[in-house]
Amino acid sequence: MMRITPPEKDIELIQEFERGKIKHVLFDFDGTISRLREGWQRIMAPVCVEMICGDRQPTPAIIEEVDRMIDETTGIQTIFQMQRLEQMVREHGLVPEDKVRTPLEYKQVYNDRLMEPVNARIAEIKAGEKNVEDFLIRGVRRFLDLISQKEVVLYVFSGTDRDDVRNEAKCLGVDRYFKEIWGALPSVEEYSKEKVIRNIIAEHGLQGPQVLAIGDGPVELRNVKDAGGIALGVCSDEKRGTGWDESKRPRLLRAGADLLIPDFGEADALIDYLFP
Repeated sequence: MMRITPPEKDIELIQEFERGKIKHVLFDFDGTISRLREGWQRIMAPVCVEMICGDRQPTPAIIEEVDRMIDETTGIQTIFQMQRLEQMVREHGLVPEDKVRTPLEYKQVYNDRLMEPVNARIAEIKAGEKNVEDFLIRGVRRFLDLISQKEVVLYVFSGTDRDDVRNEAKCLGVDRYFKEIWGALPSVEEYSKEKVIRNIIAEHGLQGPQVLAIGDGPVELRNVKDAGGIALGVCSDEKRGTGWDESKRPRLLRAGADLLIPDFGEADALIDYLFP
């Protein structure tokens, strides 16, 4: 693996791509820009295990299966994860049929638990107890400032519910950078990251390297790569907000990442590379 900048720069080139043509940039939100939902995996995993096992003690195999499902589906709409959860509940057969819930009901249980820490963090910002920067990935505001000066259109496309992601982007003061902020809608037919990418490419008559996806999950990267675009993987340590989370690297590589970064601490060098 070669680096595109001096060794002290945290930017890794995985494979060459055509530079200088980017016109539209699609950002994931959670873990790429925002840290408000840091720890969501630690909330989703127990919910899934609880729903699968009911009153039974979970086995190591079930815990591992849940962790694998979450890792593979990071970035996808929550409802799709909950559809998979329903399948797992039925496959294991540990819960009586009348206790099996719908994907929407599972999503409600998960969201209710997740929003407790999210709302607490937003309250800390509003009370002045925490700064907005405490809940942003390092350097992302500088990166957004720089890339918004280019002749590009910026979007957020998130697996989080649309109203929530818009509210959280506004709370963090980053909503102004984006032409559109997409998020999950009640009907899965109404929204998917793949559909957003297809529509943008068709509407603007774009060629592959004119589209860049930036995210810490495999879904958005894989969708853009399938369309011939450029994929920038963010191996962010969401707990600290800076540095590498090496556990993200394998899934981003499998998704076809062209570049890997831990955060946006090298925003200037990254912009110089993407826009030679």
